[in-house]
Amino acid sequence: MFSSIKPVSSSISTAISGSVRRSIPTKLKFSPLPIIKNCHNQSFNSSVSHQKPLHISSASNFKRGEVKVEAYEADRSRPLDINIELPDEQSAQKLKIGIYFATWWALNVVFNIYNKKVLNAFPYPWLTSTLSLACGSLMMLVSWATRIADAPKTDLDFWKTLFPVALAHTIGHVAATVSMSKVAVSFTHIIKSGEPAFSVLVSRFFMGETFPLPVYLSLLPIIGGCALAAITELNFNITGFMGAMISNLAFVFRNIFSKKGMKGKSVSGMNYYACLSMMSLVILTPFAIAVEGPQMWAAGWQNAVSQVGPNFVWWVVAQSVFYHLYNQVSYMSLDQISPLTFSIGNTMKRISVIVASIIIFHTPIQPVNALGAAIAILGTFLYSQAKQ
Repeated sequence: MFSSIKPVSSSISTAISGSVRRSIPTKLKFSPLPIIKNCHNQSFNSSVSHQKPLHISSASNFKRGEVKVEAYEADRSRPLDINIELPDEQSAQKLKIGIYFATWWALNVVFNIYNKKVLNAFPYPWLTSTLSLACGSLMMLVSWATRIADAPKTDLDFWKTLFPVALAHTIGHVAATVSMSKVAVSFTHIIKSGEPAFSVLVSRFFMGETFPLPVYLSLLPIIGGCALAAITELNFNITGFMGAMISNLAFVFRNIFSKKGMKGKSVSGMNYYACLSMMSLVILTPFAIAVEGPQMWAAGWQNAVSQVGPNFVWWVVAQSVFYHLYNQVSYMSLDQISPLTFSIGNTMKRISVIVASIIIFHTPIQPVNALGAAIAILGTFLYSQAKQ
């Protein structure tokens, strides 16, 4: 740091406006003396004398031939430490998913009630499954045509990726409907509460994913509870049991394929399921005709209308509409969460379905059977905690 500045030829002109500026010739001579000796007039009329070294604000000012002398100030460049609490986005996301789950479970309860009523009067699960998909497809086509919902922008690759999802969805949907046509709704959903076990096994052996030991241990009460409920079921039917098991496996593959297919796509969860319903309808229709056929449908329909009355038609409409709505909301949930979390939510919803079906249909249940269901549900809770 220089101790003083000594001008050579001209004087320093001074102006005071909050700070003192002096014009200095470009050519300067620096003196090691601690003070400027040429002048003692403190009024700064013609020269400057200071008893302390000058404080130069910026070295770059020498290039322009001027320096700026000013008092030291507080550094204003440092930001103020102000704590502002922003909204917790994670909490908002959890609330959103919670609303999705609650709506999904409520719609699913209504669907299962009407679906069982229809199957009791009209035991043709292949046609019932087809009508559910057809109703949902028609609803979405009308929504797109009337611009209630924006139509998705798809290409050939999208439909190719969607095909395995639609195939798994078709198998799972028909298998579950066949199961409910043979056994009580509560029994079907007790067996289907074992879906997390299928999800872990499929993810482990087909996707190469690994999980902590507590996750695997939590599967034991799920599997054991389902087995205990099955062997103590009063109305056990092998077709109903196998239908629920096949549905578990198929829906796990559907969820995994769906999550992969939805990545990087501009199609929303709602429109994704709409496209899935349409492709599943195309896959299912020829098989439904081959297995049951129009003649069986016509005879069964007349018999159901004669027994139930006109309300049977409304039951069919209700089960078809609510089937689409609950699946649509579930795919809106799947758009936000992982397949494993989806399986957890899908299992927890079965508690409400089991309880509602037992109350409405007066399903007889033994204490041991109820214990098996409770163990399976407890295992699902432990699994969710271990996974988290």
